[in-house]
Amino acid sequence: MVFLVWLAEPPAGAPPDPRVLAQQAIAAMNLRAVSIGIVPEARAGSVGLVGMPVWMWDADPGPSSWGPLTKSVSAGGYTATAAAKVSEAGGSMGGGKGMVCRGPGTPYQDSFGNRVSPDCGYTYGRQGVYRVWVRSYWTVDWSGVGQSGSIPLQFADSARITIGEAQVLTQ
Repeated sequence: MVFLVWLAEPPAGAPPDPRVLAQQAIAAMNLRAVSIGIVPEARAGSVGLVGMPVWMWDADPGPSSWGPLTKSVSAGGYTATAAAKVSEAGGSMGGGKGMVCRGPGTPYQDSFGNRVSPDCGYTYGRQGVYRVWVRSYWTVDWSGVGQSGSIPLQFADSARITIGEAQVLTQ
């Protein structure tokens, strides 16, 4: 005769669930969205211009906002390791327009003038107030206790910018 017994915890000596260990490692990484750096700045009185490039970048770059980051967690003599990195970043520039960033972006400097951002930017064709969203899509590859897998994550941040129009009048 066979009796099946449900146990709230695995029996002593059984390996822990490696995915649970990997999720604990991910929690310890404190992964987060990029902090949007943007020109024109997202503050009252800052206005960009129609036809002029908007630059975006990660204003607080680091392993927790862009990766790569690796953490290991052990329990009962078993270890799982998780390695996280942003696989893609992009978002919405408002009004249904999307964009993709190639890397954490380049912070704007006045010396760049009206050049287009080399890795994360946009140019508006109409004036308005726009809500800009940037999403970072993470890939976390994990392995441990003879198993492996991948966990996708995403984080988002937003900013509101104003785009105006410049008109030249001559007599």
